[in-house]
Amino acid sequence: MQQRSLRDLQVSAIGLGCMGMSAFYGTADQDEGVETIRRARELGIDFLDTAQMYGPLTNESLVGEAIRGHRDQYVLATKFNFRMDDAVPGDMSTVGRQDGSAEHVRASVEGSLQRLGTDHIDLYYQHRVDPNVPIEETVGALAELVAEGKIGHIGLSEAGAETLRRGNAVHPITAVQSEYSLWSRDVEAEVLPTCRELGIGFVAYSPLGRGFLAGRFSSPEELDKDDYRRNSPRFTDEHLQANLRLAAKVKEIAEKKGVTPAQLALAWVLAQGDHIVPIPGTKRRSYLEQNAAAVDIVLTPEELSAIDAELPEVSGERYDEAGMRAVNR
Repeated sequence: MQQRSLRDLQVSAIGLGCMGMSAFYGTADQDEGVETIRRARELGIDFLDTAQMYGPLTNESLVGEAIRGHRDQYVLATKFNFRMDDAVPGDMSTVGRQDGSAEHVRASVEGSLQRLGTDHIDLYYQHRVDPNVPIEETVGALAELVAEGKIGHIGLSEAGAETLRRGNAVHPITAVQSEYSLWSRDVEAEVLPTCRELGIGFVAYSPLGRGFLAGRFSSPEELDKDDYRRNSPRFTDEHLQANLRLAAKVKEIAEKKGVTPAQLALAWVLAQGDHIVPIPGTKRRSYLEQNAAAVDIVLTPEELSAIDAELPEVSGERYDEAGMRAVNR
């Protein structure tokens, strides 16, 4: 497995998003999730991504179990945002309001350290920017955790360009995590150029379009009843047919290349810059192994140009109206 640099943090060129092992994507199998994380280490994938709200709380515990005895062989990234004072593991309805205050930063990291079973977190993100707390306060508190050795690096998720500049002025931001894929390219306008300018790494979540670009499903009816994607705007009747044409084009281009649609989608993200690291989520070892192989796929300039020219426009927003207010903020 190749390595890439998120500013001064070395990670595998492809990471592993662990969210679906515990939340949002239907039925979870904890044992398979643990084995998938352990298989990642064998494949050279050392960059794991989790968050307090995945579950809530349960995904960090799953990751902690999976890495026990091998902590130093992984680069751990997790996120804080919402109040977890009254949170019941596995019950999203018990999660509180978002809070980027210094007090909450300090309280949150202690819970994550305990659940992960470690004394330090390699990359600690603010999961969403709190519009009611200056980013300078949040990053200032995170900088104190760096000085204390509780976290190694600071990250922001779904932060806008101006927020990045303000936060980076307080303490170097190591990475920004935002959705980025063949059908989610809004960060190309301002966020990615700002990352390049400031030397900030970029972590691409949902690089497979939440599994849709990989051909894992063609209708929300194929998903579990509690799967978040059943209500995602891009999978509603209004937008689904247009997006099926986009997925079909990805499949067609992949077949010409002799790779899977998922591998093509990942190779495209990897080709957008050496400072970009995709973190496809999976809860199965078989998909993990397919994803890992994408690191060796090289897309020529002609192939990249053809993808840009031939791929239809995506239809629908990434999230519902409330969700969209929280991105690129």
